[in-house]
Amino acid sequence: MEEKKVIWITGASSGIGKAVATKFAKNGWIVAASARRENLLNELKEINENIYPFPLDVTDIDKCKLVASSIINQFKNIDICLFGTGMHDPKSEKKFNLEKVREIMEVNYFGTMNSINSIYDYFSEKKNGQISIISSVAGYRGLPAAGAYCASKAALTSFAESLNFDMQMKNVRVSLVSPGFIKTPMTDQNEFPMPMIKTPEFAANEIYKGLTVKKSFEIHFPKAFTYFLKFLQILPSSIYFKLVSKGMKKIDY
Repeated sequence: MEEKKVIWITGASSGIGKAVATKFAKNGWIVAASARRENLLNELKEINENIYPFPLDVTDIDKCKLVASSIINQFKNIDICLFGTGMHDPKSEKKFNLEKVREIMEVNYFGTMNSINSIYDYFSEKKNGQISIISSVAGYRGLPAAGAYCASKAALTSFAESLNFDMQMKNVRVSLVSPGFIKTPMTDQNEFPMPMIKTPEFAANEIYKGLTVKKSFEIHFPKAFTYFLKFLQILPSSIYFKLVSKGMKKIDY
């Protein structure tokens, strides 16, 4: 009998993380689901017996190590890690709020670094498997009222690229997930139109295919939207600022 594969997902209690956890569980994977809200993880466990709650605050370095060790000890293996914990506070970002900037960077960037740190040696010694980081198309260029969020995602994108060089030599795949607008509790805070917004289930399907079938470094979606933003990414700054400023006139910032 073939052993079930194991994926560890952070940020699994809601949004994209929850949808991905459900998708993998339905496809027979063992899902180690981590998030701060243990009650929501337990609800996931009730939905599918392949989901196992491992409550975690990713800003706690020692707890990250403890959870990673617990997962390895219980299941004897981790095939994929998908690190997707994130936060955004668009209202506070309309003004410069240093405390909020630090909080967003602590959760989005350093929380992911803590998670990677907890399994770096494991994958290096194992010499197979996959580390996947959920960033965002917001990391492509700076956007209005999202300075800290864009900076945190840009940092994750750059780090994933650097990590890929290192892990290639150890036969470990690194992948980057760059979603466009996905309807989640986080995007529900936005007070502006979100072009081509998709459901978490759509995101989960794209991520599942990207992690298990396709082999490209970046998993980005929806393609019509992300390719447009990639085009904006290569524009000269003077043109980019004019285009975005023109769009801002229609939005109350």
